[in-house]
Amino acid sequence: MSTDRPTSASRLAPESLRGYQRSWLRADIIAGLTLAAVAIPETMGYTSIAQVPVITGLYTVLFPALVFALLGSSRLLVVGADSATAAILAGGLAALGIAGLTPNSPQWLAMASLTALMCGVLLLLARLLRLGFLGDFLSASVLIGFLTGVGIQVFTGQLPDMLGIPKGKGNWFEQQWSMLTRLGDTSLPTLAFALGTLAVILGFKRFVPKVPGAIVAVILSIILASTLQVSSHGVAIVGPMQGGFPPIGLPGGVGWSDVPQLLGVAFSCFVLIIAQSAATSRSFATRHGQRVDINRDIVGLSGANLAAGLSGTFVVNGSPTKTQILDEQKGKTQVANATMALVVLVIVLFFTSALTNLPKPVLGAIVFLIGVDLIDIAGLRRVWQARPSEFYIAVLTAVVVFAVGVEQGIVLAVVLSIVEMVRRQYRPHRFVMGIDAEGEPTYARAQQGMQSAPGLLVFRYDADLFYANANQFSDGVQQLITATPDPVRWLVLDCSSIPDIDYSAGAALHQLVTFVHNRGATVALAAVDPDLRTTLEKLGVLQMLSVDQIYPTVADAVVAFRSSSPKPGPGARPAET
Repeated sequence: MSTDRPTSASRLAPESLRGYQRSWLRADIIAGLTLAAVAIPETMGYTSIAQVPVITGLYTVLFPALVFALLGSSRLLVVGADSATAAILAGGLAALGIAGLTPNSPQWLAMASLTALMCGVLLLLARLLRLGFLGDFLSASVLIGFLTGVGIQVFTGQLPDMLGIPKGKGNWFEQQWSMLTRLGDTSLPTLAFALGTLAVILGFKRFVPKVPGAIVAVILSIILASTLQVSSHGVAIVGPMQGGFPPIGLPGGVGWSDVPQLLGVAFSCFVLIIAQSAATSRSFATRHGQRVDINRDIVGLSGANLAAGLSGTFVVNGSPTKTQILDEQKGKTQVANATMALVVLVIVLFFTSALTNLPKPVLGAIVFLIGVDLIDIAGLRRVWQARPSEFYIAVLTAVVVFAVGVEQGIVLAVVLSIVEMVRRQYRPHRFVMGIDAEGEPTYARAQQGMQSAPGLLVFRYDADLFYANANQFSDGVQQLITATPDPVRWLVLDCSSIPDIDYSAGAALHQLVTFVHNRGATVALAAVDPDLRTTLEKLGVLQMLSVDQIYPTVADAVVAFRSSSPKPGPGARPAET
């Protein structure tokens, strides 16, 4: 006899692997191998952004990816190093101004690992305190601007390595000026490797898209560099790397006293991790008709960052680009990510010596293209066409990110998202219901001199009522009442778009009802949901009305008005539409 009850084994399986089918295994393994070919050069390149040893980039897709596979809910989300969080990390550490703290030093790496641990703790607290909504304060348009700014910072930051010239000091503008003044010192062999890498990657993307061009470029460049001894011609190479199993344990040389200094950096990474990972998980789950548990993913991301901090590497995040690659390769589950992690483990255990002669301009060119891909011109164009105000906010965010700093950019992004939300709530759409020639209701933007019918004003306000817009709401309705062609006998408030009100809004409603009653008119409410009705009762607003002045729909309220008043004469003027 068959049963649909889950077995004990299925209940113990990670959520992302439940219902696994054996027929998926081949696709997952192939997708995992392809993903490893992409992740190896990319994560090594991200270390140039985070300014940590190259080997730590490979560590980001070992234990963090495996831990997320065990704890997360998303079947496809790929977790590892990410350009945006790497940029936040590097910018934040540089801004600390700690004496002796220099990029690529053991202390710098220890601080990076401690930041990853702090991100893990913040993500866990977010889950326990149900703070996952914080990621929603990065609106889609602001996130486009933020990632565009990161892209500009990332690709311009790789140009010195691609040209073989020293990177300038100071802010972004000073660095670009320094690079421009040193173009005459460009190393032609270095530039040749960079341009060759760009050509290989773009060529494979155009003509053989299923083959990762980055890994091809890495292999070819290592062969050429080893054969031609390019380091003697001024081409910087990665050099010897300390491979082997990642170091397990708390980062050395840091302690509790460093936590307050890193809190801002960790919080910035934390907000971006939630926003970017949640958006990626939702996008791919929706594409395949799957359900994703964002709260469970937050637990997985927390575990992944704790694993990163305890295995000698830096902050990890859900990667949209690598998740897209996994989906394109027909990967089904986190088995593909586990396959990627095992391939990378073999590399770090046995083949790091093969990476010694990898030219740095090759990694620079790989990250350069990643930065260019982050610049979402099409997304900015869509935002401009839909909402110009949000476009300006996105552009301002992008400029602050690359011109001032990534950490400051994400703080600004959150603040601007909240300001834009409050602005829309403060000045929402306001409508007066009209009646067309056939007697059907219509809604038009509220303007003085409008009325729904002689003696009737039906008003709709499309937002929550709260302290910031309550007086504006009350004053606006009073102005409409005093400007109608005929004296208002009934004011009907359409509450279908008012889900909630606060205490200040309750006081404003008190004043409005008193104002209408003092003019000898009736106040009626329509389409009040049960929660709002309870709130209105607690605030004492309902006590100012009679029970029969609350109607299920606006149409019911209009019928009640008509039955209580003379029929309109031939001079009745409906609201303009």
